[in-house]
Amino acid sequence: MSRIKDASLAEKGATRVEWAGRQMDVLRRIKGRFSKELPFKGLTVGACMHVTTETANLMLALKAGGARVVLAASNPLSTQDDVAAYLAAQGVEVYAVRGDSTEEYHANIGEVVKAEPDLIMDDGGDLTVAVHKKGNYGKVRGGTEETTTGVIRLESMAKEGALRFPMVAVNDAMTKQMFDNRYGTGQSTLDGIIRATNVLLAGRSFVVAGYGWCGRGVAMRARGMGANVIVTEVDPVRALEAVMDGFRVMPMEDAAREGDIFVTVTGDRAVIREEHFRLMKDGAMLANAGHFNVEIDAAALRKYPHRKLRDNVEEYEVGGRRLYLLAEGRLVNLAAAEGHPAAVMDMSFANQALAAELLTRKKLEPGVHRVPPDIDREVARLKLESMGVRIDELTEEQRKYLSSWKEGT
Repeated sequence: MSRIKDASLAEKGATRVEWAGRQMDVLRRIKGRFSKELPFKGLTVGACMHVTTETANLMLALKAGGARVVLAASNPLSTQDDVAAYLAAQGVEVYAVRGDSTEEYHANIGEVVKAEPDLIMDDGGDLTVAVHKKGNYGKVRGGTEETTTGVIRLESMAKEGALRFPMVAVNDAMTKQMFDNRYGTGQSTLDGIIRATNVLLAGRSFVVAGYGWCGRGVAMRARGMGANVIVTEVDPVRALEAVMDGFRVMPMEDAAREGDIFVTVTGDRAVIREEHFRLMKDGAMLANAGHFNVEIDAAALRKYPHRKLRDNVEEYEVGGRRLYLLAEGRLVNLAAAEGHPAAVMDMSFANQALAAELLTRKKLEPGVHRVPPDIDREVARLKLESMGVRIDELTEEQRKYLSSWKEGT
C-alpha cells in the first residue's frame, strides 16, 4: 500500500534513479554486499526522508538487504513524484506527494509509525518524535538521523530523558558533515536560487545567516560566483572563523540594509523576521536552506500584499518595497531544484546504510550515538577508491612512533 501522485510516472523515475545511482559508487558496493548477506532480513525499516533519486538508491539498498521499507517524505515540497512512483513499483511502501499539506505530511509519517518499524531513518526528527508520541517504540531497535536540525532535537530529547531507543547521529560523521553539508548544500542552494529566479549572483551582496558547515559551503560557493558575501552569526568562534576566511561579519540588523540575496542556514527559527523586512532594499530575495521552514518568518510576511510571480517566487510589498520569498521559505535546494548532487549523497547514505546495519548486530543504549570512526574511515576509503585516488600507508616504524610516548626530538 502506498500513497503517491501517479503510478504512471514510474518509468521516468526509473531512469532518473539509475542516473543518480551511477554516481553513488560507495552505496552501490554496499548494496551488493547487502544483497548477499541480507542483514535486514525480516526487519521493517521506517524512513522519513526527502523522496529524491539519491534517497531512492538508499531505500533500494535496504530492500536488497532483506528489509521491508516504508518511506514518508520529510518535506512537503521535496518529493519527486516520479521517484515516489518508481519506488512504489519496486515494492517500497511510499507515502509522499509533492505539495502535500501539513496535515497530509503528518498523516504520511503516521503511516510509517503504523508499520511498527524495527529500525528508523529520520531527516529532521519528525518520525522519531511521532514514534515517541504514539508510544509505539517498544519494537524499535534504534535509528539514524541525517541532518543537523534532527540531531539537535534528539540531543534535547536525550537530555530530558525522553529518547527511548538509540539513535546514530549520521549527520555528525565527518564523511557526511564536511562534504554533504559543505559541498552539497553550497552547490545545491545556489542551484535552487538560480533555478527559481535566474538572477545573476556576480556583484550582488549575498547574506549568509549561520556559519556552520552548511553556511561555510553556501558562502564559499556564492563568493565563487562573484557575490560579495556577508555572514551573520551568534557564535563568536564561528564569526571569527568567517572573518578569518575573508567574509564581512555583522548583525542581521545591519546586513538587512545591505543584502540583495539572503540565505538562512542556522537550524533556528525567526532568523529573518519583520523588523528585518522593514529595513531591506527593494528587490531583496529571501531563501532558506535550513531543514524546517521556520528560519524566515513567512507568517509575518504574509500580512503584506503579495502575489505569485513565477514558480517558487512570491512577491511581497512591504512599505513600498518589493521583497521576494523563494520556495515558501522551505528548503530552496530541494523545493526549487533537485537537492544535493548524488556524488556527495553517496557518502551520507553510505553512512546511513552502515549505521543501520550496525544496529542489527550491536545493542546500543538509548541516547544519541556517534558514527563509529571505523565506519567513517571505511566510507572515505571506498569513496577514494571509487575516484581512483590512492594515498600513503603508515610504515611499521611510523605506526610504532605514533603509538609510543618514549620518543621525542
